[in-house]
Amino acid sequence: MKMRAAVLRTIAPDRPYATSQPIHVEEVSLDPPGPGEVLVKVVGAGLCHSDLSVINGSRPRPVPLALGHEGAGEVVEVGLGVRDIAVGDPVVFQFSASCGRCVRCQEGRPQICLAHATARAKGELMGGGKRLADAAGVPINHQSGVSCFAEYAVVDRGSVVKVDADVPLEMAAIFGCAVMTGVGAALNAARVAPGDRVAVIGLGGVGFSALLGAKLGGAGTLIAVDVNPAKLGLARQLGADHTVDARDADAVDQIKDLTGGGCDIALECAGVIAALRTGYQVLRTGGGLITVGLSPVGAEFPIPAADLVTREISVRGSYMGSCVPVRDIPRFLEAWRQGRLPVDRLIGAHLGFDGINAGFDRLADGEAVRQILTPHAA
Repeated sequence: MKMRAAVLRTIAPDRPYATSQPIHVEEVSLDPPGPGEVLVKVVGAGLCHSDLSVINGSRPRPVPLALGHEGAGEVVEVGLGVRDIAVGDPVVFQFSASCGRCVRCQEGRPQICLAHATARAKGELMGGGKRLADAAGVPINHQSGVSCFAEYAVVDRGSVVKVDADVPLEMAAIFGCAVMTGVGAALNAARVAPGDRVAVIGLGGVGFSALLGAKLGGAGTLIAVDVNPAKLGLARQLGADHTVDARDADAVDQIKDLTGGGCDIALECAGVIAALRTGYQVLRTGGGLITVGLSPVGAEFPIPAADLVTREISVRGSYMGSCVPVRDIPRFLEAWRQGRLPVDRLIGAHLGFDGINAGFDRLADGEAVRQILTPHAA
């Protein structure tokens, strides 16, 4: 079939993107779903810092690349062998399909499936190969097996999670990355418990989701840390007990004072080494740093090695919120439905294809938390 898609053709272009136009909206060819795959009509897709890290070159991928990994839509066709999902089913994309057979899947960590990691690095789907091509017939790489900045997407069956029919899909789009990653980091990786003293560092879509996840887990003292005053204001509205401007010279001391000596848990969601350093420095003895943000390739984070033993400090990474998507997306949606996870407040603008480059300018400048691309909007 022919359709429109947002294709990245230039890595690390000049800013502003609204001028340099690294993302081209093109008519592309999309093959039908193969065995074990589904075709989804995309209803909404979120602009995420993970996409931005590809565009700005901090985590490059081979181009041409059809962007988009966070989204939701409706199944319109199923491939051979797909029996547990049907045409018309509403689904949320999840960006790390699992094979169910590799050692990581077998130990209950499908979010870091080895087979999917191999396919992702090649810009392919789990079934092998690419389903997209440009007008000249040149294959186009898939982003994380999803590529949902498009009118339609062919994905592995494991890349979608069925949701209830009454869930607004434009809103549900953010559950596929921001919510799953942030809330999951707080509840699955950090295991925030009632009374915990928690700092969330970096307030993008993931960071705000981590903040809401920590609140859902019962954090006793919840501190939001960022450089953007508007985001700190929103954090207070969403339940942060305190906010700290990361630009303050005494930011670490402020956090320690607010927590009576240090945090039980620090959730780093910015993807920069300075934020990691802050997260480490604010921990109490016995505390734990959970890092979620994707730092640039090659960036290093030095830590005092003796602390790991003498203070029993722990440092752990959490990919995709350490989630099992088929379990966690529905339960996070239920928390939203009950009013305990108001992540819909993170969504600002809705935009069409013509606004996508400018949308990434706003994201890069910290002016937006989540913007939703609506591919079929007039």
